[in-house]
Amino acid sequence: MVKKILCHGYLWALLLMLYAPIFLIIIYSFTEAKVLGNWTGFSTRLYENLFIQGAHHSLVDALWNTITIALITATVSTLLGTLTAIGIFNSRPRYRKMISVVNNIPILNGDIIMGVSLFLLFVTLGIPQGYTTVVMAHIAFCTPYVILSVLPRLKQMNPNLYEAALDLGATPGQALRKVIVPEIMPGMIAGFMLAVTISIDDFAVTIFTIGNEGLETLSTFIYADARKGGLTPELRPLSTIIFILVLVMLIIINRRSGKKAQ
Repeated sequence: MVKKILCHGYLWALLLMLYAPIFLIIIYSFTEAKVLGNWTGFSTRLYENLFIQGAHHSLVDALWNTITIALITATVSTLLGTLTAIGIFNSRPRYRKMISVVNNIPILNGDIIMGVSLFLLFVTLGIPQGYTTVVMAHIAFCTPYVILSVLPRLKQMNPNLYEAALDLGATPGQALRKVIVPEIMPGMIAGFMLAVTISIDDFAVTIFTIGNEGLETLSTFIYADARKGGLTPELRPLSTIIFILVLVMLIIINRRSGKKAQ
């Protein structure tokens, strides 16, 4: 009994430490105070300022850049990662192990090492840094995570399905689209969501590949804002909206997974 109480207490204390800062941001997003922790009365003014055109043009631009980069990165990374995972799965065991080790290097390496190496690569090749280099860097950074998400689904798949489709007259492309892809779709969706999250959250790789053309993402905007001595109050309602959207998506995905399992 005591052990059960301690386990539950530890779990709730851990959850409180993780989510208390988020709940504080949500609470103080409904006040006009410029400093977090200073309550000046209930107000939705910060939300209004966030959506008023021109009120915070740079913040909205940074948000738009972050979303578009994340979606492009996730789409391309999912396609490349899925095809690569299929290739790794169908390779000889010796080559499969070697390629898997190489794939794990970007994941185990620190973000700053990845950022510096990509920066040096773009400078060496003479590629102007900006939106394109950020997207390319994020694709290189996110693709290994997609591969790790898809490979377990391939291992769980019945290996005879592909050969059976070929025996029944399907072309390799048709067998890929109609047999393999539906079987590994949960892994592809998980890899896509993971790539979106990593791209939105990334700072180290972005700061080294963003260049000096004035391009900003949310991470670089917050970094520059913090260096000025404070954070824009409208970041609080923006963080609240992002948190709620992610929470809703997770609930929907979990419910769909539960229904399929039933």
